[in-house]
Amino acid sequence: MDRSRTLARIPSWFRSGRQRRVGLAACLAGVVIGALTSTPSAHADAGGPVSTACPSSLAEKATCYTGQDANGAYYAIAIPKTWNGSLVVHAHGGPDLGEGSDPGRSVDDLDRWSVMVDEGYAWAGSSYRRGGYGTRMAAADTENLRRLFVQEFGKPKRTYVHGQSWGGNVAAKVVETYGKKNGPYDGALLTNGVLGGGSRGYDYRVDLRVVYQYYCQNHPRPSEPQYPLWQGLRADSTMTAAGLRARLQECTGFASAPQERTALQQRNLDDILAVTKIPERTLESHLRFATFTFRDIVHNRLGDRNPFSNQGVRYSGSHDDKALNAGVERFSADPTAVRDLSYDSDLTGKVSIPVLTLHAIDDPTAFVEHEAAYRAALQGAHRERYLVQTFTGESEHSGLSNSEYANSISALNTWVRTGKKPTPQSIAASCAAFDDTYGTGCFYDPGFHPGSYASRVNARPGGLVWPAMTAAQEKNWSRIDGVGIAP
Repeated sequence: MDRSRTLARIPSWFRSGRQRRVGLAACLAGVVIGALTSTPSAHADAGGPVSTACPSSLAEKATCYTGQDANGAYYAIAIPKTWNGSLVVHAHGGPDLGEGSDPGRSVDDLDRWSVMVDEGYAWAGSSYRRGGYGTRMAAADTENLRRLFVQEFGKPKRTYVHGQSWGGNVAAKVVETYGKKNGPYDGALLTNGVLGGGSRGYDYRVDLRVVYQYYCQNHPRPSEPQYPLWQGLRADSTMTAAGLRARLQECTGFASAPQERTALQQRNLDDILAVTKIPERTLESHLRFATFTFRDIVHNRLGDRNPFSNQGVRYSGSHDDKALNAGVERFSADPTAVRDLSYDSDLTGKVSIPVLTLHAIDDPTAFVEHEAAYRAALQGAHRERYLVQTFTGESEHSGLSNSEYANSISALNTWVRTGKKPTPQSIAASCAAFDDTYGTGCFYDPGFHPGSYASRVNARPGGLVWPAMTAAQEKNWSRIDGVGIAP
């Protein structure tokens, strides 16, 4: 593989002695810097990056590479032609549920967050070594890619980790696990992050699973094999996303115009939405998670142990709360399953580097109250000084304004370089300059503060104290053989 095309653009102060020699040889050979069009290797020689064509959004702007690391995780890397010397390592959301690593995921993410490369940062993203749940695994794969980047291209001036959605949880775990003061990471950007952790962050989907079944009685149907709802789905079920959608439509008519629904469908839909506080437009996606991802967590990751509970929860908002609470399925969690899910994904708040968050106030998937949980975790760990949270009036989960992404990474970089902590007001004010370039809008609401996590999600007994896992618990649990979720 020829990396001299990138090395010819890397400042001389940045290269190692070996790299300087390679870069000089490339220049003497008259290597032309241009778009790369070679086909990526399926396994990339046990982790060595192979040059490949960049996504169209970065055509003529960067040099791109793909590869597969020693653990089987596919990855993508982009280095802009005008590189500022710093790196953004990206943690993707999901989790995807395929069995192996998806070679296309990291390339798609590069295209989606090409704004980071437009802003002059090198970018690296891992597809993780397998599909399915595993926050620490994903954090380790993210860190492995950072190390691979350093090995191949040298140490960046500064390194930032960015995570979106579940990737926010992964990136926050990177911060706590690898982001020590004066360590390899200088700061973190968490956008629309699932920051409540696994042991509490999915309680509203637990509630959806049982409330849905109370009203609909078709998941499973009475004629089908029965199973406890905390499993999400039987391990051997052949149900597809399309089949689940058909059952949801049958019960609620959610995909039909209101005038086309039966009276019972409309009442079912109204009750489910009111009790769970889940937006109608993401009802299907939340139910998919509470079905297929729960099955992955329970059957594939926790050995059929139950990490979920709804004991002590009183459901309200329906047309008949008394009947709902009397009839909804109840269950208690296996303490060892809670421990393992908590160890894998909960956050201790023990942060030692600057963390900036950006969250849409009307995010219909990762509710903005996740930010309140994260702040409470850092407050509980006495680390709130490392956190700045910003909020926007957007209503999307999967993508925010490019102007805001560019503004956010710039604000984080300035914070790290100068040591001067920004404010939500100063970040909101600086966005207009980036909007002149990207034109996608700045929607900051610097005066917004989310309600507590319990204001949106039914708290379980003991669930009002944060962090959900203390640093002491994490340390003690780490001594237990086989704790957590296997990679």
